[in-house]
Amino acid sequence: MGIIHALFLTEMKKIKVLFTIPNFDSAGSGKALFLIAEGLNKEQFEPHILCLHKKGAFFETLEKSGIPVHVFNYLPCERPLWKMLYQSFVVAIKFRKINPTIIHSYNYSSNYTEGLSARIAGIKWVFTKKNMSWGGGSKRYWELRSYFATKIAVQNSDMIKQFYAQSKKTFLLPRGVATINFAPSSPKEEIRTAMNTASDKRIIICVANFVPVKGIELLVEAFESLKNQYPNWMVWLIGDIHNEYGKELLELVNSKQLQDKIIFSGKKSNVIDYLNHAEIFVLPTKDEGRREGTPVAMLEAMANSKVVIGSAIPGINDQLRNFPNHLFEAANVNDLKNKLEIFMENTIEENKKIGQQFKNLVAAEFTIENEIKNHELMYLSIL
Repeated sequence: MGIIHALFLTEMKKIKVLFTIPNFDSAGSGKALFLIAEGLNKEQFEPHILCLHKKGAFFETLEKSGIPVHVFNYLPCERPLWKMLYQSFVVAIKFRKINPTIIHSYNYSSNYTEGLSARIAGIKWVFTKKNMSWGGGSKRYWELRSYFATKIAVQNSDMIKQFYAQSKKTFLLPRGVATINFAPSSPKEEIRTAMNTASDKRIIICVANFVPVKGIELLVEAFESLKNQYPNWMVWLIGDIHNEYGKELLELVNSKQLQDKIIFSGKKSNVIDYLNHAEIFVLPTKDEGRREGTPVAMLEAMANSKVVIGSAIPGINDQLRNFPNHLFEAANVNDLKNKLEIFMENTIEENKKIGQQFKNLVAAEFTIENEIKNHELMYLSIL
């Protein structure tokens, strides 16, 4: 069977995959796309990337990678209808010039015109469904986006249940992380100094994009009720505080006089240096709005051997399906408090043993290598 497979690959024409993304301004999504494109088996696949402009700090890295990059507006506005149809034909012509086998959209919005252009061009089109948004004014657009798709890469099983129960287009494709980049290493003392944290203090950490749906105030409130019982514990909040929600969190911590117990780092790129000091990672996302798709910050914490606690919502449910005792009811402060208390009561060694279980889980199921392989399988299933 191996010889037959090898002969098949030798004869098979390379599969050209055109990845599309609006921009590389928000480096998180851009880096996720880049890791997949760069990691594809180059004997089978020829990746290309298309975006709207060359702005963004990560774009220079992209250009140096050797992956062909195309830049033009491939997202006609949905209205007025006549203009959208005309522009979709123009985009279809440009798609045909690139002539990909498959177009894979990393545009996480409900815009469907890219799919229409691909359909006009006669090119198979897939998109990644990253978040749990669907209803309201965007529902019809999501339905059209899904109609034009050949395949839909969903990032958690709840997406299938809630949005695509009757569809045969879905392909479960959870996120992965480069585990080697987040393996635990010796903590740097200067981090504790910067975070005004003594060497004997034990750390709970939350790494997140500071927006209201993340529910970080729930962690603040739960910790407040435990601080006297566990005076040796502190909370580190890692994320950009220069927005309205960040300011609200600062005010909340100050109003509760917890500024010596709950420390903000600001936005950091060297997240591992902070994880290395922590024992418990908490992601208290609410069950509302866009919610999670597959929270990568939690996977990074697992790879770093942290004890993880998360709200029982889509995405987190999948990651913690083997650890139901680490889930708490979304937006339930008392439930989160009870979960925290269990692991704050543990010794450091006990928490290390639990953290090792999470590290093993990520190594088995949520590596970047698995994510790349699943992309390849999805493309082959289309053909």
